[in-house]
Amino acid sequence: MRFMPILLVAMWMFAATAHAQGEAPEFYDFDTQAEEQRFRGLIAELRCPKCQNQNIADSNAPISKDMRDQVYLLMQSGATDDEIVGALVDRFGEFVKYKPPVDRRTILLWGFPAIAVLGGFMIVAGVVIRSRKQSPEPALSAQEQARVRQMLADKDPSSRS
Repeated sequence: MRFMPILLVAMWMFAATAHAQGEAPEFYDFDTQAEEQRFRGLIAELRCPKCQNQNIADSNAPISKDMRDQVYLLMQSGATDDEIVGALVDRFGEFVKYKPPVDRRTILLWGFPAIAVLGGFMIVAGVVIRSRKQSPEPALSAQEQARVRQMLADKDPSSRS
């Protein structure tokens, strides 16, 4: 019972160390804060080829770790951002980029949102125009209005007294 506090402190320290290691699976040394921000920006904009729509910064897949390592090594060798992304695209394909370039293969991908919005506006405009072209229901004649008032008065229990 005397050793319980010491045991609890030791377990807490072990758990804190394990948790800290679980948050950052690998450590990279950077000379400046700008390099670290550049690295974080690059790994955030590259998609893991194995994971479903997850960037390599958040993925725990082995391929993502390899990609992060490659980004780090290319940065240390002096490669530009475009060269780094290009090297990963050459190795893994266009899928690793979240923002594919606009070219003849991807023009429909980039143009679809505008096409969908224009199509929606055309449908709404067609419905509005069609509803305006339909003739409105004719107003009730004076005789019909009197009959409606009479029917309502007959159903109203407070008017029967």
